Amino acid sequence: MTRTGASADPAPAAGIGPGRTIIEVSGLVKRHGALEVLKGLDLTVARGEVATIIGPSGSGKSTFLRCLNGLEAFQAGAVVVDGLRVEAGDPAAVRNRTLRQVCRRAGMVFQSFNLFAHMTVLENVIEAPRCVLGLAREPAVERARRLLERVGMGDRLDALPRHLSGGQQQRVAIARALAMEPPVMLFDEPTSALDPKMTGEVLAVMSDLAGDGLTMVVVTHAMHFARRVSTTVHVFGDGRVVESGPPGRIFDDPRHEATRTLLSQVLAA
Repeated sequence: MTRTGASADPAPAAGIGPGRTIIEVSGLVKRHGALEVLKGLDLTVARGEVATIIGPSGSGKSTFLRCLNGLEAFQAGAVVVDGLRVEAGDPAAVRNRTLRQVCRRAGMVFQSFNLFAHMTVLENVIEAPRCVLGLAREPAVERARRLLERVGMGDRLDALPRHLSGGQQQRVAIARALAMEPPVMLFDEPTSALDPKMTGEVLAVMSDLAGDGLTMVVVTHAMHFARRVSTTVHVFGDGRVVESGPPGRIFDDPRHEATRTLLSQVLAA
């Protein structure tokens, strides 16, 4: 793709629109030194879809998400997120400008909560809309209150993160990501650090978001969530997508040996 004009905003990629593909990854290669983590990976996500990614540790799941939102540079291939295209060969200035836009359109929730320890719950949620989007304090607070109510944290606006449980902190982190109003939400094993009760709290919030049609890409070990909420399940193995399909087919009739092995290990645990 040819781009001109260093100060111009990145142009949307062709073929992206309502009801169409919102994420398109082609030939994605990511290396850490001599180790090739992603090996020419291809994957698409439709607008409004809940795409879950499962696979053994070390199969490239978290690295894939970090390539999607620009936290990791990749060595080959291309990523399109909501019409913004990043190619491995882009000049640094073009890539950095595009990635700033991608970060606004792909909210991310991490395994660790990454809340600002010195800020209250409310301050954590309004920080990015005010500093990045330039939203005035009053509408930022109104948006934050609405989102915190939605995730069940409306009564803890003045609490500091250290006074919250892990599940409560993760729900605040979800509200913080949603406060940027991104068209895509990325979740990187958001319940891996939580006990079963807190895991249930966070997954309930995510299920609610999925029911509203939010586009979500979720790396998870919570197979019951993947089965119940997903539109599509993608199985990663050795840096590739070894199998994709609706959850009923993936869980009841897996076609790849890597999928059968993964599910037998998870279900036996």
